[in-house]
Amino acid sequence: MIAVVDYGVGNLFSLLSSLRFIGAEAEVTSSPAVLARADGIILPGVGAFADARAKLAASGAERAIRDEVEKGKPFLGICLGMQMLFERSYEYGTHEGLGFIPGEVVPFSLPAGMKVPHMGWNGLHILRPCPLLAHTSEGEYVYYVHSYHATGCAGYAAAVSDYGIPVTGVVARGNVYGTQFHPEKSGETGLNILRAFKEITEGRL
Repeated sequence: MIAVVDYGVGNLFSLLSSLRFIGAEAEVTSSPAVLARADGIILPGVGAFADARAKLAASGAERAIRDEVEKGKPFLGICLGMQMLFERSYEYGTHEGLGFIPGEVVPFSLPAGMKVPHMGWNGLHILRPCPLLAHTSEGEYVYYVHSYHATGCAGYAAAVSDYGIPVTGVVARGNVYGTQFHPEKSGETGLNILRAFKEITEGRL
C-alpha cells in the first residue's frame, strides 16, 4: 500500500486516481500508524513553502515521515513536496526544509522574456540512471507549475528540464525521490513514473 500524506496541501484526488489507475493500493492519510504500515509514502504539495511546512508539522505526520525515511522506506515528494525535501527554501523569507537531500529552493532568475511561474510541458534530460525513471526515455514531456526551483543539489539530480536555465526535475538520494513536475498531470509519462515508484515499493526496482 502507498500512503499519500494528507496535510491540507495538494491535489490529492488526481494523484489518488492515478495511483489506482496503475493498480496501486493507495490511501490518503496523516496517521502515523498508517504511514508505518505503508510500503511507500508520497508527499504531494502545492502553494507556499512556509504554509506547507507549518501544516505538515501540525498534522502530526512529520515525525512519522522522518522515522519511516530513516528506516529506508521509499518516499516520493511531488512539486512542493519535492521542495520540502531540501535543507531550506527562500520563498518569502528563509524556511527550513526536511533536510533529506542537500540543496536549497530559490526564486527563478531567468533570461529576459521568460515568464514566472514556469508552467507547462517540458522535456526531461536524464542525467544518470534512477529507479524512478526506469520506464522513462530521454526527452519525454512532463507538466510543471512552479515559481521556485531547487539548486545546489547537482549530486542528486537525476533529470533536468530546460527553461532558460536547467531546472531540476527529478532528484534521488537513497530511498528518497522527488519530482518538481506533477506525474499525475503528465499523461502516460507521469503514470510510468508512478509505476516505477510502485515497483520500488514492491522491491522490484
